[in-house]
Amino acid sequence: MRYCPLHLWCISVVVFLSVTGTLAADPYVFFDWTVSYLTASPLGTRQQVIGINGQFPGPVLNVTTNWNVVMNVKNNLDEPLLLTWNGIQQRKNSWQDGVLGTNCPIPAGWNWTYEFQVKDQIGSFFYFPSINFQRASGGYGGIIINNRDIIPVPFARPDGDVTLFISDWYTKSHKKLRKDVEGKKGLGTPDGILINGFGPFPYTRELASNGIPFGTINVEPGKTYRFRVHNSGIATSLNFRIQNHNLFLVETEGSYTVQQNYTNMDIHVGQSFSFLVTMDQSGSNDYYIVASPRFATSVKTSGVAILRYSSSQGPALGPLPDPPVELDASFSMNQARSLRLNLSAGAARPNPQGSFKYGQITVTDVYVIVNRPPEMIEGRWRATLNGISYLPPSTPLKLAQQYNISGVYKLDFPKRPMNRHPRVDTSVINGTFKGFVEIIFQNSDTTVKSYHLDGYAFFVVGMDFGLWTENSRSIYNKGDAVARSTTQVYPGAWTAILVSLDNAGMWNLRIDNLASWYLGQEVYLSVVNPEIDMDSSENSVPGNSIYCGRLSPLQKDQAQRVHFSGSPRSIFVTNRLIVAKRQCHLFHFRSWERLV
Repeated sequence: MRYCPLHLWCISVVVFLSVTGTLAADPYVFFDWTVSYLTASPLGTRQQVIGINGQFPGPVLNVTTNWNVVMNVKNNLDEPLLLTWNGIQQRKNSWQDGVLGTNCPIPAGWNWTYEFQVKDQIGSFFYFPSINFQRASGGYGGIIINNRDIIPVPFARPDGDVTLFISDWYTKSHKKLRKDVEGKKGLGTPDGILINGFGPFPYTRELASNGIPFGTINVEPGKTYRFRVHNSGIATSLNFRIQNHNLFLVETEGSYTVQQNYTNMDIHVGQSFSFLVTMDQSGSNDYYIVASPRFATSVKTSGVAILRYSSSQGPALGPLPDPPVELDASFSMNQARSLRLNLSAGAARPNPQGSFKYGQITVTDVYVIVNRPPEMIEGRWRATLNGISYLPPSTPLKLAQQYNISGVYKLDFPKRPMNRHPRVDTSVINGTFKGFVEIIFQNSDTTVKSYHLDGYAFFVVGMDFGLWTENSRSIYNKGDAVARSTTQVYPGAWTAILVSLDNAGMWNLRIDNLASWYLGQEVYLSVVNPEIDMDSSENSVPGNSIYCGRLSPLQKDQAQRVHFSGSPRSIFVTNRLIVAKRQCHLFHFRSWERLV
């Protein structure tokens, strides 16, 4: 990643050409990223955060449908690292998913090169560290997948593109937080809410004396900007809004939505939304950008940034824009139900999103997955799904499957909670390739939970309060439910999804709330094509794989492995020439540069 003048994001774009000069279909982009500790003061107290290439939050990965990403990651932390690409489906390539079920961690001081294609996807996503509670210290950044030129976008081209991260934040280190979680102490109340790594604008007298840096978005009157908003936090649902401006929803996690205005939007842990925001106010003063906690009365402060018109002559005026009623989960659920898939729009392919008639497909398997609050299990503080707290083995599941190593996991995850004592185990869902699965998430805890499934987009067909029953299917949306990869489940409520298992691999299903995930509320879904061998239905094991656990003897010394570079120079690879070009994209948040 390089920097252009005037704070343009730059990437080295490499286009494969044959020796005869014919343009190949799917370009490659190369990156070198270094993950390291930085010192920052997001809430006024100096602390250690995790940055990438000296940035916190990290760089935006800006690519186009079907591009191939070659990402060389250097781990300069003092502990192992994995990056996962939240919402990127990794078609036939779970080797690149960056979670413990598919990858051995990158040891401290090592580098590892991810190589994956953003196949048949568009939209707004983000990446983050997936192990060791590191996401609590940062390490996250945005992913933009643009439409190919041949696929029209269902709205006018915006005048600018802004990536925003809203997140709860703790001044404790991620290492201290994970010890607290392991020791039954829990996370406690967040110390504040950040927007793009910055603390709040001093909108009250109590905050005015803290000297906390805040963020500013610079805009032009009359222009329309696309705001890609991600909840990269670890525990707290947040309500996002901009003073006196509508949020025109157009996309969420790779699906174009029915376009409608909202004054605010509840964004739950791990979720991503895309809004068009038109600068249609007088612009004589600044405006508040707000992210406030939902269903968390103990969190007293909001994240506040400033929207600044070029014509502004003064500060933002008045109180912060009103949030929804704090504990009104019905409002939040009805808002979630209002999201609809844009059936007529194309996305990654020319055919409309509505051409996949999911409501007419016969369901082949049904899972009712119940999460419960943490409890003592076998002498450890753990949390369960269907009575099982997942224990990551020393050998990743995918490698054990590839090398036919027995005893690493069992394909016995129950379809419903069992009438037995909870246990700690490595139990995996035995998925049916090209099956069509209904999964009901039942939240028996007291806080909102975000469920995420790697490898797929699923249709969120229903949600309601109370216990799910067979009769609950009568309220399912079988026509235009939004397809996404992360959905919320309200306390004492259920959410139902439908998913087509057309992507072979080993895929992580988890609660994205970090303490829940860390304590065992995850499971893996094994999807194998029985008609052809694994090497034909999936990508082969990468040549640069890191081996650990029972496969440790296969590991080569770090110095013997090949490293890729993002250097913008022409080089030959086999019989094809790589031509490097610089492509810059203007982001209108010049004052968001992190000071450390």
